[in-house]
Amino acid sequence: MFICRIFLLLWLFALSPLKAAESGPLIDAAERHIRIQTQGYAGKVGIVMGKVDATRLPPCEALQAYTPTGARLSGKTYIGVRCLGPNSWSILVPAQISISGNYVITARPLAAGQVLESSDLNTTSGDLSALPASVVTDPTNAIGKTLRNSLSGGQPLRTDQLIAPLVIRQGQNVRVISKGTGFAVTSEGKAIHNAAAGQVVQVRMPTGQTLSGIATSDGNVEIAF
Repeated sequence: MFICRIFLLLWLFALSPLKAAESGPLIDAAERHIRIQTQGYAGKVGIVMGKVDATRLPPCEALQAYTPTGARLSGKTYIGVRCLGPNSWSILVPAQISISGNYVITARPLAAGQVLESSDLNTTSGDLSALPASVVTDPTNAIGKTLRNSLSGGQPLRTDQLIAPLVIRQGQNVRVISKGTGFAVTSEGKAIHNAAAGQVVQVRMPTGQTLSGIATSDGNVEIAF
């Protein structure tokens, strides 16, 4: 009788196998993750999801998508999807992410050390995912800056090819504005080194104390408390 019960259980188990994980929910979770993470991108995002074989994965009730370490959310990439329960596993889902948008190119050959003007630049459109991540997308972010190296005409412009103009020079007397909640104190000091807007600059105060702050576009130094 005991042996008959065992065979009966095995027979019922064969008729009702455990359902394996399905590829559809995996791909949907990965695509939702991409759309959320690329909401702030400059340009129109296009997503083509690849195929994944989930037939060997145990069933899952809760999926979580994530960006794997070192993965880019552009071009050919992979999105990770992990199972939070009742089983524990993870899988990589392939994807192709295109970003259609505008970017800046040189209007003509430009020399190193040249200060860029609007006439030196043109704007064109294309797939930003096929370009370096540092490509300039707004010409106003390049105008007034100096080229580090010579560029040929029609070449995409990158932020690492630009030198921001100095707003503070070494030895210059600067206004130091110390700001905190409900107060602002202004004093004067002497800049220890050069700085462009947004860079950290050290200032020697009349007391001999050295303070660090952020150089502003108008040549002041702001210190937040």
